[in-house]
Formats: sequence, structure tokens, C-alpha cells
Amino acid sequence: MSALLEIEDLVVDLPVAAGTLHAVRGISLSIARGETLCLVGESGCGKSLTSLAVMGLLPKAARRRATRMTLGGEDILDATPDRLSDIRGQRMAMIFQEPMTSLNPAWSIGNQLEEALLRHRRVRRAEARDRAVFLLEKVGISAAASRLGQYPHQLSGGLRQRVMIAMALMCGPELIIADEPTTALDVTIQAQILRLLIDLQREFSMGLLFITHDLGVVSRIADRVAVMYAGEIVETGPAADVLSRPNHPYTQGLLDCIPRPGTVARGARLGTIPGVVPNLAGRIEGCAFLDRCPSRRPHLCRQPVELRGLGDGRAYRCILPPADAAPPAPEPAFA
Repeated sequence: MSALLEIEDLVVDLPVAAGTLHAVRGISLSIARGETLCLVGESGCGKSLTSLAVMGLLPKAARRRATRMTLGGEDILDATPDRLSDIRGQRMAMIFQEPMTSLNPAWSIGNQLEEALLRHRRVRRAEARDRAVFLLEKVGISAAASRLGQYPHQLSGGLRQRVMIAMALMCGPELIIADEPTTALDVTIQAQILRLLIDLQREFSMGLLFITHDLGVVSRIADRVAVMYAGEIVETGPAADVLSRPNHPYTQGLLDCIPRPGTVARGARLGTIPGVVPNLAGRIEGCAFLDRCPSRRPHLCRQPVELRGLGDGRAYRCILPPADAAPPAPEPAFA
């Protein structure tokens, strides 16, 4: 499959009181048309800043640089603000984590949906309204025409997230970026939204960059997964392979933190990853996971560590061979 989104050596720095926070440290990834890539990691590892860097929505103080960043062959790294504004919504769109803070409380649902199409396409308002009704029905909202006059506060969290998905689809984008879109929803609604996203992605043949910290979500929807830690990608590959045979000790640690019914004795301690994420405002020598790694070799792990390709679409950032870096994982028991 040809790459839709290509990112090479992306860096995002933020000025802070202690100096410069190196929030994203040279990550590279690609997404093909019709493919779902899950970017996974704990809070603060740089997942959301990566998505904002792609969309060109970083804070003004942030500094972004990369060797290459293209969408369907078009350079979006050095695109002018006007051109990037045209690309957003029309060729790529984003679904944010909390719809109540993403939707304008003073505008009706219909006005907000129509605005996206009117901004990017030369259509009449009646056509934009018809498109809004069509997509609201497509995302599973009943009596869609009557919903257009409602305001965000009149809808439940699940309905608001469906509205956000419909809004992202208004111009038929090639790429959807979903930044933990199910975090604020209960489990039943989460499953519905995930199923909806995958069905829509397949129907419209879009690329999907799905950002999450939930490996259960990854197991259900991902074609490929990129595991992120301390601003770097530490492991990547086909989702089924990474989850069943992790090569990086951090990936193994994340899997060990998931309770497995029938394998954890009553009263036993749940899995944890000891220690804390290193301070990204300073200089990190060697492996960022060194102080938390159960397989560490201090005399070796202070050397620069690059992603090591394994020849099967997989790569991991560790100087140790796979068998030493992360022992075989038990079969994950995701719901």
C-alpha cells in the first residue's frame, strides 16, 4: 500500500521555565490509505503533540521541525498558513478527546456541521444541510434533521462524539486523526464509537491515526501499532505481533499492567512499571527507559539507541536482542 501520511524525524520542542522541553524527539511513521495506525503510550509521552504537529495546531511557542512531512505526496511541513487551513478539514480532520470543549456552545449542531463544508467547498447552504443530515444518520444519530437545531449541551457525551465524527467527515478527508476519542465515554458507548470509526474508515477508505493509552482498544482496531515513550517511538509493527510478542521491555511492561481474568490470584499485586518518566527538559543520555528497565545493562544502555529493524515490518529501540529485551508475553486476554 502506498503511504498517505509520511513523517520523518519529527521534533517538537516547548520552552519551559527549566529550559526547553523536548516533547517529541525524532519520530518517524507512515500510514497507508485504508490503514489504522494506533499510537500508544502513557500520558505525557508526546502522542497528542504529535497529532497537533501534523495538523499544524501546536501552541505558538512550540517549535516544530522534521526532515519530511507529507500528506498524499503534498508537503505539509512548509505549507503556508492559508494552504494548511485549506488542507485541514478538506484532506485531513481531527476528532478531539472531549467534544464538549471542541464544539462551540453558542452555535447549533447544524451550523457547526455546515460551516465545515461551506468553508472548503463551493456549495449552497441547502446542500451543506443535506450533507450534515446524511452524515448524522451515517454515524447512527436518529431523527437527524431535528438534531440540527440543537446545541451541544442538549446532547449526551456519546451523541456529541458522534457529531464530532460527522463533522470530521463533512469534506470526505483522506486522513482522520482521533485523539483518545472514547476516553470520556462509558464502556458500552466506547465500543459503539470504535465500531463506528472502523466501519466508516473502511467505507470511505481513509487512513486513521488513532491515539490511545488503552492496549485493549489497540487489539480491537489496529492494523499496526507504534509504542511511544518519552517522546520517542520505542517499538512498532503489526498490532497482533507486537501485542503477542513484544520486543521492547516498555511494551512488555504495559502488557503486564493489564489484569488477566483467571491468571491473577485474589489479593495479588497488579503489574506495574516502577519509576517515573525521565525529565524531558534535560538531556537524555542513551536509553530513556534505562532507569525503569528490568533488563537494563547500565554499561551498554548509556550509548545512543536507534530503532532496530527486524525485517518483518517490526522495529524496536533497544541495544539488546529481542529475547533479552523482553521475554515472551502470555497471550493477551483483551475483552
